[in-house]
Amino acid sequence: MDQKKLFKTVEEIASRGYASEKEMLFSVIDQLVKNENTVFKGGRVWKLEPEALSYYLFFQTGDVERISEDFSLKINEYPMFSDIAKERTVVNSETNHVLRSKGILKYSATGVGDKIKLDGQYYYEFVLALNTDVIDEDFKTALNIIATAITSRIKQKRYSQSAKSLKADIDKARELQKSILPEHEYRFHNYEIFGVTLPAEIVGGDFFDYLEIGDDENRLGVVVGDAASKGVSAAAEAMYVAGALRMASNFEIKIYPLMKRMNQLVNKIFEDDKFTSLFYGELSNDMGGLFLYANAGHNAPVFLKAASDEMTLLNPTGPVLGPAPLAKYTVENINFAPNDIMLIYSDGVTESADSEFIPYGEERLYSLFRNLKTKSSKEVVYGILDDVVKFTKSGLYSDDKTLVVIKRVN
Repeated sequence: MDQKKLFKTVEEIASRGYASEKEMLFSVIDQLVKNENTVFKGGRVWKLEPEALSYYLFFQTGDVERISEDFSLKINEYPMFSDIAKERTVVNSETNHVLRSKGILKYSATGVGDKIKLDGQYYYEFVLALNTDVIDEDFKTALNIIATAITSRIKQKRYSQSAKSLKADIDKARELQKSILPEHEYRFHNYEIFGVTLPAEIVGGDFFDYLEIGDDENRLGVVVGDAASKGVSAAAEAMYVAGALRMASNFEIKIYPLMKRMNQLVNKIFEDDKFTSLFYGELSNDMGGLFLYANAGHNAPVFLKAASDEMTLLNPTGPVLGPAPLAKYTVENINFAPNDIMLIYSDGVTESADSEFIPYGEERLYSLFRNLKTKSSKEVVYGILDDVVKFTKSGLYSDDKTLVVIKRVN
């Protein structure tokens, strides 16, 4: 499951010109269930009624047995609702006899919208329950992404009705973001590294960094991240994550606890419509070229062996940061031999589109990267950027773009 593509699919559906939040919410769930590319058989939306301290059935669709439209669940009789406020997505055995009589023996539910405090507990405005034949960790991740995308759109719609951008504030944000980005070019022992970020607007949610770990200069963290959404809010999230990573590098934290802690921080600090994809890799002066990495839902970096021309994708080793506070991450590794080269990028590169809305795409990127593999890191970055700009010169869609290339030179 491609987490970011799922997010963009939901976001695209939710961004259409709906007359109300209710119409938008119903349409998204209905289209997800009816989409032949998804695994959802049916879905229900529950809405919080604060005065009644209950959730009532708001909408239902798909191949599921219908529940009475006036059916409701008291929050003090159904602890799952408070669990969702803590964990975002919950899977468990159904206990309500009415729902069990409808064949619902297990539920998978996720929270959407703002959190409302009632009797000392927080509850989401809406709870989505989607049905599938198989409920596993991938399914839970999918629900988290769907809930995050819908919540993001709800809040964007609310903010757009009252928010006004002030040029002076945006200029300050741009200068602040520029100040935290590293120099493009970096040399670490046998490696040359070059990176560039191009925001779609004045400020953006993409970032990269080179983190010098410890005092002996024997380890270097290379980070590329992409905060969901665009503009000032995405830039604020990106700056926070980048700053937290820089601080963590002073304490020489191992990769697994670092990713776990970053995920919990994003979940705690930012609202439910925010998440960040993050690729973290660590170089050392090890003669065998050891490179350790963890990928939190980011586009898979491309690793190219110079001797064999073999290409390897460094796929996600855990979900994006934020939606699931208890998520787990694994650490993988590869080895750089002389002249081996790696490309780390954000989805603004591959999803940039021409005037016919045809995306630049992974295959074109991979092919060009292979053709440029003998060039320096700097030449590879600018060669790809030049091709993307030419491809999309008449296109309307634009997103933040980040490219970082690591090459072992001897």
